[in-house]
Amino acid sequence: MSLPLIQRSAAALAQALAEGETTSVELTQLFLDRIAAVDSDIHAFLHVDPEGALAAAAASDQRRAAGEIASALDGVPVAVKDVLATEGLPTTCGSRILEGWVPPYDATVVRLLRAAGLPILGKTNMDEFAMGSSTEHSAYGPTYNPWALDRIPGGSGGGSAAAVAAFEAPLAIGTDTGGSIRQPGAVTGTVGVKPTYGGVSRYGLVAMANSLDQAGPVTRTVLDAALLHQIIGGHDPLDSTSIDQPVPLVEESARAGATGDLTGLKVGVVTELGGEGYQAGVQQRFDEAVELLVKAGAEVVQVSCPNFVHALAAYYLIMPSEASSNLARFDAMRYGLRVLPEGVEAPSAEEVMRATRDQGFGDEVKRRIIIGTYALSSGYYEAYYGQAQKVRTLISRDFASAFEAADVLVSPTAPTTAFRLGEKLDDPLAMYLNDIATIPANLAGVPGISVPVGLAQEDGLPVGLQIVAPALADDRLYRVGAALEAALERQWGGPLIDPEKLDKELAR
Repeated sequence: MSLPLIQRSAAALAQALAEGETTSVELTQLFLDRIAAVDSDIHAFLHVDPEGALAAAAASDQRRAAGEIASALDGVPVAVKDVLATEGLPTTCGSRILEGWVPPYDATVVRLLRAAGLPILGKTNMDEFAMGSSTEHSAYGPTYNPWALDRIPGGSGGGSAAAVAAFEAPLAIGTDTGGSIRQPGAVTGTVGVKPTYGGVSRYGLVAMANSLDQAGPVTRTVLDAALLHQIIGGHDPLDSTSIDQPVPLVEESARAGATGDLTGLKVGVVTELGGEGYQAGVQQRFDEAVELLVKAGAEVVQVSCPNFVHALAAYYLIMPSEASSNLARFDAMRYGLRVLPEGVEAPSAEEVMRATRDQGFGDEVKRRIIIGTYALSSGYYEAYYGQAQKVRTLISRDFASAFEAADVLVSPTAPTTAFRLGEKLDDPLAMYLNDIATIPANLAGVPGISVPVGLAQEDGLPVGLQIVAPALADDRLYRVGAALEAALERQWGGPLIDPEKLDKELAR
């Protein structure tokens, strides 16, 4: 008995389209109806575009009727994180300072999605300017985890992860600066991929930290992530950080990995990313998943990356410094919000700027701008930002050394399952610790994937395992991830995401 269309993977939906079982218009309308039915509870979307999505779907159906499909996923809908510029659609970055702004151009990732024939359902919620680990810092209200509506969906890309987990979209695009694709993936039971830095264009991605930001896929299966990665990856002359190399063979690797054979592969378990400080249920599911890798033929070795313990501190100097510089452009002079100071008859540009940034930015954004400005200030630059960059170099060397001993590295994606909404809002340091396992990959620019590995015994919430590979070896992520996914599905008797469980939670 086949699954209902809305529950199928993107690859299965593409097959259904190819076989004439459905049309893109029917499929797109199905997901739009799902959004209308459940998103008032989840708040995964900031903007839904029924007219544009259905028009793109109709164009896809016309191409298919003419035998001229644009890509393997032509006609399969997608959701896009609201940090990527979309021509004709609002792009707010989850901030009041960009409320109502409609870009006159598409980000390269969005252009590639349109060219591949994927109807864009809408823009997903996020922490303001991607600053957060819970999607509670959105100026438009938090997103709720479909597994438990009193829990966070991760951040900053909680909207994309929640949309995929709740069957509001079969595919989504997120961005990952310190774990904002992988960590939401872990806590919502979805697959999240951070490609090699420069492997996917950043043109049109509203920058928080230029040397760290990276767009990537959010899906329910490893193969779906590979198919989406294949569409959005590749060199872009509009992005000076784009790598002029072909997209790694991600689809082929995912299909090969699904056979379950990892013979000859060395998997390194990172000593510093586990044990004390990690929730017992998270560690348990991680250890069980590593055993499955061994059964698939992989050799598991312990590796030490001693400088990873400094990654969080280095990141929270480098990222705010770059964010402080990037967000200086929101000055009320060119676009976005403009607030006139009260009681001032003829305010100066500086007074307008101050009033606008005060009202337009939230507390977390202000906090990071202040930290970054201080770290870059005269007399402190070398003591803080300069030292953090030296630590970054040491972390890259740790990765290089570890990859001499292992083909890929693994760890829990996040130290805990999804915490309760509001639980850590008043404790920024506790919030930042959620990214402790994901940040090193961003600092080094290497690719990583989070794959769901079951539910923690304590709370019945999803746990993710992170796989990290050397730069430009993204294909290894998909081989190992698909093998692990196949082994787990045999063990579970089906996919981790249970539509009945999710719908019961939404009906509460």
